[in-house]
Amino acid sequence: MHLALTTVLLWAWGSLQAFEIVEKENIFQKTPCPAFLMFENAAYLADMSFELPCHCKPEEVLAVVWFYQKHLGSSHTKVLTDFDGRVLTEAAQVHVGSDMLTRFSIRMFSLLVFRAQPEDSGLYFCGTRKGDYFYAYDVDIQSSEGMVATFQDEGQEPFADEYYGRLHVFTTFWEWTPCDRCGVRGEQWRIGLCYLQSPDLSPRYLKAVPDVVSCGSRAVPRKLRTKARDHMPELLVRSCIVPCEKTNTIRGSILAIVNYVSKVGSRPWVPQVPIQFHQQRLGHGLIISCPGARPEHAVAWDKDHQRLYRTQYLKGVNRSRRVFIDHGNQLHIRFTQLGDRGIYYCWRQGVRVAGFRLGVTSRGRYPASFSDPETRSAVELTLIGYLLITAVFVTVHLCHCCCYLFSCCPNFSQ
Repeated sequence: MHLALTTVLLWAWGSLQAFEIVEKENIFQKTPCPAFLMFENAAYLADMSFELPCHCKPEEVLAVVWFYQKHLGSSHTKVLTDFDGRVLTEAAQVHVGSDMLTRFSIRMFSLLVFRAQPEDSGLYFCGTRKGDYFYAYDVDIQSSEGMVATFQDEGQEPFADEYYGRLHVFTTFWEWTPCDRCGVRGEQWRIGLCYLQSPDLSPRYLKAVPDVVSCGSRAVPRKLRTKARDHMPELLVRSCIVPCEKTNTIRGSILAIVNYVSKVGSRPWVPQVPIQFHQQRLGHGLIISCPGARPEHAVAWDKDHQRLYRTQYLKGVNRSRRVFIDHGNQLHIRFTQLGDRGIYYCWRQGVRVAGFRLGVTSRGRYPASFSDPETRSAVELTLIGYLLITAVFVTVHLCHCCCYLFSCCPNFSQ
């Protein structure tokens, strides 16, 4: 009886495994390709990276080719892949302002675009080398220039919706980011992109909500797009405070003990995060990026023990500031001054991940301060060198005196 029951269970388990394998192999059969090509609307903020999956394709097609058109029916079409469905671009090699053909990759039939720019807005087609299209996207990349910041702690409110007859223009906000710091007061924000609702949109474009697409969609007629172009993306910011994870707390306590011991002189100072050193010329600009961070991440900056909050340092809040944080989470220092020297710490997703020790050099003279770590290091090296020279000088003269008293050394004066 037990043998028969075991046999039945094993057979059922094998059937389930076989069923699971079949489901994985026939994943593209779940989404049949539409008989009439439609465009799925998607909107992103400039400098973001995004993925466009090829949701359907015939089973006999083993490699897809991605195409790009600025406008539907345009005679100029870009091929975004070789004809085997592969590219060799890596995300780490992509820089801001790179040409579109160097900012994409294809993985598992999906198109990945890195650091998208407003000029990348347009239509993306998934198809074959023969020009047969299976799936298409209507991508709208909205510029961060002119982006408006709203601070909830100061009682500010987002933009009010706009109405122009049957046209409704409004802001759709993403989810809140995690708190950008832990253990201290931090900030979190959500990005809002421009959307509109109108019954006059092209029916060829797929809409998650009826008659609603992003403001830069190709489904929007030119006359309606002109009315919505003044509605800028928004950034909603509020304060937050969350405890640090237990592992980080324990690690921080251990490092605090190590640093205390180092002050006694038993071992050298150990930084809590990797520190990168950089020397900057006086009066020159500098841009610092947080390692591994993207525009949609929660990123924060500190200078030594000073918190650089977005309520004060966000780009556009105070145009007279030399030091500010842009909408891509990069820290800008314009016309570097001597007071900018120090260690700049970077937080990513609530964890402090890196530090940048900035030194400022000048051809002219400037007053030294013992609060500057570089000044202290220079003084320490000078004192150590002076002590070594003094020790060598005293040792040589002691040896000479001993040789003179005990007549064990020849007279070098003759």
